[in-house]
Amino acid sequence: MRRHVNLMVAATVTMLAGGAAIAQDLRVAPAAPPVHPAYYMYERFAEFLTEESGGTMTATIIGPEVVALPQVKDALQSGLANIGNALPLYFAADFPETGVAGDLALLGRNSYAMGLAMTDFGVNCAPCQAEFKQFGSVFLGAGSSDVYVLLTTTPVRTAEDLQGLRLRSGGAPYSRWAEHFGATPVNIAVGDTFEAMSQGTIDGSMGSIVDMLSYRLVDVAKYVTLVPLGTYHVTSNFTVAAETWNAMSVEDRTVLVAAANRGDTQLTDRWAIQLPQEANDAVAASSIEVITPDEAFLKASDDFAAADVAEREAANPLAKQFADTVEKWTAIVDEVGDDPVALAARAQDEIWSKVDLTTYGN
Repeated sequence: MRRHVNLMVAATVTMLAGGAAIAQDLRVAPAAPPVHPAYYMYERFAEFLTEESGGTMTATIIGPEVVALPQVKDALQSGLANIGNALPLYFAADFPETGVAGDLALLGRNSYAMGLAMTDFGVNCAPCQAEFKQFGSVFLGAGSSDVYVLLTTTPVRTAEDLQGLRLRSGGAPYSRWAEHFGATPVNIAVGDTFEAMSQGTIDGSMGSIVDMLSYRLVDVAKYVTLVPLGTYHVTSNFTVAAETWNAMSVEDRTVLVAAANRGDTQLTDRWAIQLPQEANDAVAASSIEVITPDEAFLKASDDFAAADVAEREAANPLAKQFADTVEKWTAIVDEVGDDPVALAARAQDEIWSKVDLTTYGN
């Protein structure tokens, strides 16, 4: 009996000395329904976490009926969720510095570049890191939407056609763009766009082509004008609760970062590539007219976007930092191409391999 007990003690000491991994199942909250690209990203993340850890770390997805977007902060701080999809622009009061990147939405011309630039920026922006710490969390990367276009009930072929139109706006940069061309921005929830367009309250939306399916705008819109407006890229895909992060060994943090990094580009792939293709197919099968605007309109739009970004850069060093980071990642994406796996590998090299995970997020 004594020999049996001694063997058990010896085995326990050996396991502890060898740093044997203890199985962990993390509760993760995409804060979105299964049809949303965030849920798709979390499904991929769960697979990646199991692969990266050799099965010692797993993830259980908590649905939006338990943790919806407004509850993410409380879920992380209460321990209900270990990791959650927290949108800094949704919690704007908590993330004024991080949100600076959102005020440069009109920079968005390449979705992968915007998502990866946001990851790079979030990791290396000291005030942003302070905001995440105050939020009780750790930032592990971002992704991006497709490039927004015009979805309208009246044709927009030239800049003059925008005069007097009422357009749903998803944020201040889009409102500035609309006002510059004589349109009136209307701040309503994206979920209210269908009703507002069908009732004639608004003439259209500045938004993602995916809204054609997500919010059934394919049944009310009559025109799509392919003028590139910008992106939604200020995300925090895998926002880790500070308590969870602090309890992890460096080895576990390394595994978690690797899985999250792979998941980040999956969000962009789903949101900016896969779903837009499905939406474009639905548009092609409908009577909706797809308009390629004249060159003068495209140039005027691009000129305004450049001037708007330059104004923000001059006013805020963080805006300049983000714009420079977008330029860096635009060049990298041009080099690597639109492969989410290859881009995740590049992000691992360019961003995460340079992060000291013994101190990051502490």
